[in-house]
Amino acid sequence: MVQNDTKYMEAAITLAEVLNFGRAARKLGMSQPMLTKTIQDLEHLVGGPLFIRDKKHCELNDAGRAYVEKARLSLLYSDRALQAARTVFQEADTLFHVGRSPYIDPFWVSTLLSLKLPLYPRLKLELLSQFSMDLVHDLIAGELDLVIANEPPESPFLTQVKIAESPFYIAMGRMDSLAQESSVTLNQIDGRRWLLFERRLHAPLYDSVLKRANQNNIRPLSIQHITMPEEAFPFVADGSAIALVLKAGALMLARDGVTVRPLSEPGLRINTYLVSRADDESKLASEVVRAFMRKAGDVKQMLQLRLPLPA
Repeated sequence: MVQNDTKYMEAAITLAEVLNFGRAARKLGMSQPMLTKTIQDLEHLVGGPLFIRDKKHCELNDAGRAYVEKARLSLLYSDRALQAARTVFQEADTLFHVGRSPYIDPFWVSTLLSLKLPLYPRLKLELLSQFSMDLVHDLIAGELDLVIANEPPESPFLTQVKIAESPFYIAMGRMDSLAQESSVTLNQIDGRRWLLFERRLHAPLYDSVLKRANQNNIRPLSIQHITMPEEAFPFVADGSAIALVLKAGALMLARDGVTVRPLSEPGLRINTYLVSRADDESKLASEVVRAFMRKAGDVKQMLQLRLPLPA
């Protein structure tokens, strides 16, 4: 191994993430010519190109993907080794980084924060809230140890188990005729103005809603996109629109003139998963997962977990 291995790995990983030499150089805090030279030196060392590039485009080739995959793991374990040693010397808290989707059921967050592990009396859970796609990226990159997410994308680098299933919710004004119903169907909101989360926040969930509506020949009057549930409140409260939200969003909106009802629509359900890296064999990760599942009272699912649980 050469002394500059870390520099090469960081350069290749960053360029693979943004696929633009200028942006990658700024992110790394170096000049673009310096980054170009670093990548060229790395390609000389491995014996061939890792990126396909021209004046306008840059993308990984097969060799580049193989290199970046292993480079991520190498940097991850290097960082973990340093952290483990520092923890011993400094008697620091044991840090465990958990990511969560902003709209998962709050019950899961409170369950996680209440964990007490006898083997790790100074365990400190650090929470990061991001959308599912970003959480998975950070988990694979080694920036997170565990993720609780709604419908995370599948990846060969991850293992996941479903811990909950829930419906969408419809938020409406309290004077709306639908407020008298115990649940609502898509047919009942046909021809209404819809408030729906932006597709970029979770494309599969977004597409599932519109696909189901199209299959049922349901046409909203219009669709207004929102990023956060709170953005829907004034339109829902004045009766000019209804909002399709997840449970956490429904809890935020159910106040001051707004009523929420579950969407009773077969096939439109949101699954919540506990997700870890497939290669994570740490004892701490196993203990956190076990304690979480015991606390949630889901013994049957715990026995079926594909998360890192040594025998």
